[in-house]
Amino acid sequence: MNDTPKLLDVVALLEDVPDHGLRRGQVGTVVEKLAPDAFEVEFSDDNGRTYALLTLRSGQLIVLHYEPALAA
Repeated sequence: MNDTPKLLDVVALLEDVPDHGLRRGQVGTVVEKLAPDAFEVEFSDDNGRTYALLTLRSGQLIVLHYEPALAA
């Protein structure tokens, strides 16, 4: 299974990003792929207001899945 983030994937942080007030586990959306291992991720509140937009590496993220994986 390939868990490299793609455009519009929902992801969660694997580590704190204190300079931006973000903690491990916060959920965001990939809004741009900037390089093979650099993604712009938007973090929004329940009202859809963006509170952080920053570039992260794939090692800082986990892609969230909402459906079971298909058996190979």
